Amino acid sequence: MNYIICAHGHIFQDVPPDYETIGTIFGYALQALSWLLIFVTFPFSMCVCLKVIKEYERVVIFRIGRLVFGGARGPGMIFIIPCIDTYRKIDLRVVSYAVPPQEILSKDSVTVSVDAVVYFRTSDPIASVNNVDDAIYSTKLLAQTTLRNALGMKTLTEMLTEREAIAQLCETILDEGTEHWGVKVERVEVKDIRLPQQLTRAMAAEAEAAREARAKVVAAEGEQKASRALKEAADVIQANPVALQLRHLQALNSIAAEHNSTIVFPVPVEMFGAFMKKDQ
Repeated sequence: MNYIICAHGHIFQDVPPDYETIGTIFGYALQALSWLLIFVTFPFSMCVCLKVIKEYERVVIFRIGRLVFGGARGPGMIFIIPCIDTYRKIDLRVVSYAVPPQEILSKDSVTVSVDAVVYFRTSDPIASVNNVDDAIYSTKLLAQTTLRNALGMKTLTEMLTEREAIAQLCETILDEGTEHWGVKVERVEVKDIRLPQQLTRAMAAEAEAAREARAKVVAAEGEQKASRALKEAADVIQANPVALQLRHLQALNSIAAEHNSTIVFPVPVEMFGAFMKKDQ
């Protein structure tokens, strides 16, 4: 605390002026003048004082720099005091933001380009005005960095097969980061993951080779089963030789039913053995 000594030797205490009290007094005076102006210009002043707020909007009002008691106003008609009140409209509808393509280096050192969509809305108008300069723009920037950080911890295979888990992780991180800003993240969706052309060709060649290998294995298994079935049929025919002739006739009958043509086939002499013996 400072002291002042005058020429006569008297000591006076140096008390700093209370600017907050002075500001409060001038604030009340300005309010009185504003109300006086409203009454003098009534009813024309109502064109400036009354504002209509839509159902999906809320208004945060500041009176001489201080937040007006009662929080956000709306929807409907609100009253604004000219000269001393400033207000800001906040849209409560869901905002859809298409995240620009992000070049991301995966955990296994593969560069991919990822697109995503983020859906969010303002849940607390007062926090979105007081705690951050531009809540919408800040949320968009945070969405880009969150997407890059979340996908940077995944391998290429995990990116391609775990899209839902990645979207859920990004949504959780974004929701925690924007809670203090009065923003609620509704949904995050990964639209597309674009790979380099060389890597795409390499993966296509690898998939084609894998399919060919599986096809060869399936064909070999089919041949094995067919050979076993033929062996069993041969055993049956060996037990009764007439079965071979019956199978031969059945095959000829099938061919004649499908293709009408003249078929010449040899008849075994053994079939006429019984008739020859009877004649002798």
